[in-house]
Amino acid sequence: MSKTFSKWYDFFMVPLEQGKFKKIRRQLLKEATGKVLELGSGTGINFPLYDGVEVTAIEPSAHMIERSVPRKSASKVPVELIQAGAEKLPFADDTFDSVVATLVYCTIPDAEKAFAEMKRVCKNNGKILMFEHVRMRQPLLARLQERLTPYWGNICDGCRLDRDTVSLARESGLTIVQIKEYYKGLFIAMILRNVKS
Repeated sequence: MSKTFSKWYDFFMVPLEQGKFKKIRRQLLKEATGKVLELGSGTGINFPLYDGVEVTAIEPSAHMIERSVPRKSASKVPVELIQAGAEKLPFADDTFDSVVATLVYCTIPDAEKAFAEMKRVCKNNGKILMFEHVRMRQPLLARLQERLTPYWGNICDGCRLDRDTVSLARESGLTIVQIKEYYKGLFIAMILRNVKS
């Protein structure tokens, strides 16, 4: 991730993050328990919202990690920051009680591999909590997302507007407990269970 993108990310997200997004994040993160893994923690926007848990946060961008340090310091819970990508997590099987992914799956190059890794490190019956923007169900809007994605991705560090994260979650074998839609289905919050056979 470029230094320029990391520098301007918070600035452009402030209007959303200070309003609806903060409420969505806070409500979703109440579901996190025990040892928590956060994927793609970015500038640490979630760190001050955790309560009563122990967080390990991975982020591939050194620039984002640097920008997240003040929020790590402001967190009420211990946060360990590790530079790593979601497709190859440096943790043993069944390490975490909960896994959190918020506005990150759109930028992961190999989303299927990231889902497999997330399942691997999450304990049996553990929770996976996601807040993402996704491919919309309305066909015209979905086609518009497809057309815009190459241009949007160049500006926003590879972000895919048309990623169907809900289908990826189902195909990975996770059990969807709850889905809430926002902004006519452009954003979704999901609670999933990692039920292992």
